[in-house]
Amino acid sequence: MPISTVYASSVAVLDSHVYRGGGTDDTLALQTVLDRAKTEGGIHLIMDGAALVSHLEVYSNTTIECLNADCGFFQKENSNCAIVTNANWNIAERTVKNITLLGGTYNQNCAHQAHDVPVTEETRPFNSYGNIRGVVALEFYGVENVLLRDVIIVDFRTYAFMTANFLHMTLERVRLELPGRMQAQNQDGFHFWGPGQFLTIRDCGGRVGDDIMNIGPDEGDGVSSITDVLVDGLFLDDADQSIRILSRGTGLVDRVTIRNVQGTYRSFGFYIDAWYPGNTAGNFGDIFIENVNLTHTAPNYDYRPPMLFSVGGDIRCLTLKNIRHEYPIDNRAIGEFGLPFYSTTPNTIAGYIYPSGKKPIIQNLIIDGITVLENEQSKDMEQLRVFGDVGNLVLKNVLSVKDKGVARSGNILKVYPCGHINNAIVSDVFSVGAAKVIDGEENVDQLIQSNVISQ
Repeated sequence: MPISTVYASSVAVLDSHVYRGGGTDDTLALQTVLDRAKTEGGIHLIMDGAALVSHLEVYSNTTIECLNADCGFFQKENSNCAIVTNANWNIAERTVKNITLLGGTYNQNCAHQAHDVPVTEETRPFNSYGNIRGVVALEFYGVENVLLRDVIIVDFRTYAFMTANFLHMTLERVRLELPGRMQAQNQDGFHFWGPGQFLTIRDCGGRVGDDIMNIGPDEGDGVSSITDVLVDGLFLDDADQSIRILSRGTGLVDRVTIRNVQGTYRSFGFYIDAWYPGNTAGNFGDIFIENVNLTHTAPNYDYRPPMLFSVGGDIRCLTLKNIRHEYPIDNRAIGEFGLPFYSTTPNTIAGYIYPSGKKPIIQNLIIDGITVLENEQSKDMEQLRVFGDVGNLVLKNVLSVKDKGVARSGNILKVYPCGHINNAIVSDVFSVGAAKVIDGEENVDQLIQSNVISQ
């Protein structure tokens, strides 16, 4: 059957505003159009204005296209649910296919929505924590072939975007705006739970009130996996945190490439960790991160020291390439390795063993290209800190320079007594002003250095 094209102005009033709201509730009129996808070949709804809505559900073969950024949706107060979601949520099967959102603004009106709602038996598998689930702006569960392009999500109450059980999902040029940011209210950006495969994110970003992205394959069930992920172009506008990659149980996160991350953040950069204390340290395969140029502002969380990378758990291979850390305003570490998220000092993890009876290990850690430019504000910065077990470490192509007149302090690589490295290769390092290039050599079984210069 052919796909029907409907202009919203032909069925709805469209007298709202994507930032100011107001107007007539157009939910019923627009939902009636979207429902036609159940019996027709599909629906192409063209938003040629702004609608006040409470909640819209889409079915297979649905496209919502907004003609420009002033077209779209403003959510009615006390709706306390997603603006748009798919019908027939499913965590076991992908029952809804071919969903496309093109252009426009989706404003959740966060100041007038509840942070969370009670879990029901029907919603328990989907974004639930205990007996509550967050109120998310856009969410999709059990979907295949989903595309968001040139979409603006504004004032999301908790996450801007949430999905689980997906295949072939693409987000391009999705911008997050948060004039209504609140402190510690879970106003995250993009959340991905497993099972999931083939996730592409290009040129997205904006302002969030927590992490801008969470790839947590088994955060919901402890067993699901997410594989084959490409993130190319992620821009942070004073985000609280950057990216979290979390595996808490047996769910695998593997074949992940993240590149070209830049902008500003406040407290934490990247977490790659099990996050929840449990019987395993997660299941991390191959993760490759390159071209990170983030400038931090003053931290907004005080429960632990700020950092750029915090890495813990069972990891097969992690590669960090071309990481820039220029003129930090505090002495936050560039990288912490082997530190469970819930422990923030080496004293709290010395000899730590998971309940399963084993210590987590980073089997292979490659750090290729670090540029560190320091002034007096980052005194005593330990750049790379090893607190746990690392099998093989390759550290190369490092430029670490303090401004002229800044006192010598800090180390490029410090291996704490609770840390251990089997084999370390350190090469092509030029350091000006660091106390040592390597501190804690006694905790490295075999160390090979070449072309290491320290002044």
